[in-house]
Amino acid sequence: MNENEISRVIFDAGIKVHRILGPGLLESAYEECLYFELLKSGLFIENQKPMPLI
Repeated sequence: MNENEISRVIFDAGIKVHRILGPGLLESAYEECLYFELLKSGLFIENQKPMPLI
């Protein structure tokens, strides 16, 4: 998959989540649903990776 195809999968999943859930929920609700949709699409993703601050 190239960058454009990956971007399309992510964009479509985001639109699908927003259409189903609608506006007004907490970000964490959208995040979990988007994570689930992206896993279903076959992408290897990780949720909320910690980043060290220096």
